[in-house]
Amino acid sequence: MTHVIKKPDWIRIRPPSGKKFLGIKKIIEDLKLNTVCSDARCPNMGECWSNGNATFMILGSICTRNCGFCGVEKGTEGESLSALEPGRIARAVEKMGLKYVVLTSVDRDDLPDSGSEHFANCINSIKSMDKEIIVEALIPDFRGDELCIRKIIAAHPDVVGHNIETVKELQAHVRDERAGYDLSLEVLKKIRQMSSSIHAKSSLMLGFGETEGMILKTMDDLRSAGVSILTLGQYLRPSVIQLEVKEYISPEKFEYYKRIACEKGFISVMSGPLVRSSYMAEKSLFSKD
Repeated sequence: MTHVIKKPDWIRIRPPSGKKFLGIKKIIEDLKLNTVCSDARCPNMGECWSNGNATFMILGSICTRNCGFCGVEKGTEGESLSALEPGRIARAVEKMGLKYVVLTSVDRDDLPDSGSEHFANCINSIKSMDKEIIVEALIPDFRGDELCIRKIIAAHPDVVGHNIETVKELQAHVRDERAGYDLSLEVLKKIRQMSSSIHAKSSLMLGFGETEGMILKTMDDLRSAGVSILTLGQYLRPSVIQLEVKEYISPEKFEYYKRIACEKGFISVMSGPLVRSSYMAEKSLFSKD
């Protein structure tokens, strides 16, 4: 029998409420869009939608990877791509009045280009509507294909994120076997090599049993890969199907890691129990407010 660790008091999830939440929900439903907020069961959905923000998830709602931490629906094949999705994304951005947009996606290993052209089309659709809108593209690894990554860079997003997810020692336990620590670092390096003006971003989940030394080594590796923006958050089990939480990291420890990350040279760090890779992204150093 496994021992389930009790969730601490500092993990408090805000329930959805208010006119803004309902407004976002209606826009998403009317335009037939997916969000990582709902599909991945993000604990911040209530807070973000109530503040008028959402993270769009493109390329369908079925992921071809089978990572042990993720609550998104899995399958060997994804849904057919809709040529209307880029335009719908742009309309949603306009209706929501967003000045900072985060686009992410499922993995699409079933597509020849892993969905990279469609991803780029979504970025272009937003930028063609208003070049002043800041776009953060949180991309899959595209199997490390340089041509796929170049398509994203050519669309001129302001930030390109790719999540390394966990420390090197736990990659095989946490992520799909087609993913990997070295592959993710290579993708991040290519982002920086292809564009000096685009900021590279990555995210680390804590609570899988990693040690402090492993975390600090991962920070060093990310900095060496050219990553300038880092987020650290607590892994929370979406359902009983996913991996168990091995440890709950205290808010004080997250603050400690933030200080260390800043000392290592990251120019923007978000660190806390409920921080996710796109959490409060609009409040980063790129905000024009």
